[in-house]
Amino acid sequence: MPEVTIVELSPQIVLGMRKTGAYREIPVMFQRICGFALRKNIPLAAYPAFLCHEITVEEVQKADEEGDADIEVIFPISGFVEITGGDEIKVYELPGGKMAKVVHKGPYEECTIIYEKLFSWITENGKRITGPIREVYLNDPREVRSEEILTEIYAPFD
Repeated sequence: MPEVTIVELSPQIVLGMRKTGAYREIPVMFQRICGFALRKNIPLAAYPAFLCHEITVEEVQKADEEGDADIEVIFPISGFVEITGGDEIKVYELPGGKMAKVVHKGPYEECTIIYEKLFSWITENGKRITGPIREVYLNDPREVRSEEILTEIYAPFD
C-alpha cells in the first residue's frame, strides 16, 4: 500500500474547464480542452488533472449518481495566454500549497482504497482538507495496461 507524503506544490497556469455533471464526462472534457488548445495553438505543458470538489467518498458517489458533481479538468500550460471564443474553457492560475500526496498504480476504478487511506491519514493527523482534491494522470490508459496506470492524488490541507 502506498504511503502518504507531504509535498509543496507551486502555483500553475492551466487551461481548464469546470461544469456540473457526472464523472463519466471527464474524458470528453479532456478531449474538448485538447481540441481547443490545438485550434488556438496553445501548447499543453504537462500531465492533465481532474479536480474533485466533493470531499468525501460518500459525497462523490451521491454527486455522480445524481449527475450534479462539480467537475473541473485542467492541463498545465507554459505561461499565461489570452484566449477568446467562449466562456467554457479558461486560462487561470491553479493555486499551489501544502498537499498530502499518494500514488495509485492500477485502474482508475480501484482508487477508492487509496482515497480511504488518504482520508484516514488526514483524520489521524488532525488535519482538514482545504480545497479540491487533485488527480494527476501520469500516463495514458490507451497506451498502457490498466495495471500500469499511474495516478498521483493530492489533497490540500491545514
